[in-house]
Amino acid sequence: MSTQTVFPGVVNARRVTTQTLQEMKAEGIPIAMLTAYDFTMARILDTAGVDVLLVGDSASNVMAGHETTVPMTLDHMIYHAQCVVRGVQRALIVVDLPFGSYQGNAKEALASAIRVMKETGAHAVKLEGGANVVATVERIIGAGIPVMGHLGLTPQSIYKFGTYKVRAREEEEADQLRKDARLLEEAGCFGLVLEKIPAELAAEVSASIQIPTIGIGAGVGCDGQVLVTHDALGLTTDFNPRFVRHYAELAGTITDAVQAYVDDVRHRAFPSEDESY
Repeated sequence: MSTQTVFPGVVNARRVTTQTLQEMKAEGIPIAMLTAYDFTMARILDTAGVDVLLVGDSASNVMAGHETTVPMTLDHMIYHAQCVVRGVQRALIVVDLPFGSYQGNAKEALASAIRVMKETGAHAVKLEGGANVVATVERIIGAGIPVMGHLGLTPQSIYKFGTYKVRAREEEEADQLRKDARLLEEAGCFGLVLEKIPAELAAEVSASIQIPTIGIGAGVGCDGQVLVTHDALGLTTDFNPRFVRHYAELAGTITDAVQAYVDDVRHRAFPSEDESY
């Protein structure tokens, strides 16, 4: 199977890199990003043409059943990233640094990022925050590790916010987000996730910086979009924010298939003679 995909204006993008994303922004080609946590799904998403796979700390919710992303550890993230890397030939793989692995100081953050890169084979890390993490971003990038930023609703800070409501509606917070975006760009981030902020603000920020922006609940004016794959495929049934589009309803499909299997087993219809040795 060939892994080569050619984008209009992007020459022979065999492996998506941070430079590829920069070229896509320059050419106005939207970037498609989804989450992945395991080998099987990563291979499917990569084959389908997703540009960036985020090994997100959202694994805490959709894989481990936690209420927030806070419980994820660095070891958890490394395990999931190792699984994803084995299934990918083309996509850029970005790994979330989990809560507690980088907030202490820049030295600790660098050690966490180095572990991710050395132990997984991923291509970049992502962390949340603005001005408060600039020194950390610079330290990590200075060691040769690409960093993606994350502004707006930052789930690791949910206990600080106390709500998942849209961020930066008020001008003071919006102005700080604008400043933070520029600071992260100047610090060397190759891209920036904008989560759950007004679409007009996201479009403004996207136009004002040179690095690609990836929106989630931030409107169509970003340079790309990201969703949690379990949400996009309809595998989660109790989480339906307005920014999620269900491209499939796999929870129902899987339920029907499993019920058919159980029924066949109960009635000794499985395995058949042809399915036996």
